[in-house]
Amino acid sequence: MTEETTPIQIQDRDHVLAADDGIEWRYGKRPDYSKTDKTLRAQSELHHPPGSLEAIVQNLVRTFEMEATYKLNPRQWTSIEPHEFRMRTNNGPEYTAFEIAERGTYNLFLGESPYYSSKSESFESSVSAFKEAFTTGFVWEVIEVYAGPPKVAFKWRHWGTHHGNFKDHAPTDKLIEVFGITIADVNAELKLTYVEHFFDNSQFFEKLTAGSKCPMHG
Repeated sequence: MTEETTPIQIQDRDHVLAADDGIEWRYGKRPDYSKTDKTLRAQSELHHPPGSLEAIVQNLVRTFEMEATYKLNPRQWTSIEPHEFRMRTNNGPEYTAFEIAERGTYNLFLGESPYYSSKSESFESSVSAFKEAFTTGFVWEVIEVYAGPPKVAFKWRHWGTHHGNFKDHAPTDKLIEVFGITIADVNAELKLTYVEHFFDNSQFFEKLTAGSKCPMHG
């Protein structure tokens, strides 16, 4: 496929960001990924060849993450079929794109635990909490794709350096990594219709709350 014939959602995320005529951005303008892109360039362990299955899956999921976070209207998301799409994590409840747009991926991925309560967080507060903890970004890459369309199975790595406070816990300045498996269905247009993630969020939170309690919180 040439760039002209390649669906935009499986091109580099910057192409989707640039095609923003009429887009309802959450904060009134397209997001700036320059800081996280710098982290990706410096810390990615894998550099998949353009057009490879790994690169296609990585581009699609990065576009989905961007759209779920910054595009208010799921009907404008290029990465999914908005009315059919469903997502779940670790055999939990299924959520629609419209629920994701309202509540946020952090809240729906992480749920309830001794470390984090999605019920007490808004979309904005959840994003703010993790941006404060990972000041240089909490970035993501595909490690390996096990099966291709229409049912795609792949392993991924999500990571960032804990430079800022998380809630009432001081930063550790250590690298925090999360590894997981995702199984995703795509349609003939290579848009996501169903996504299920599997990962251990308890280890993630144990590392994120390993720092001492901030004095102002007791």
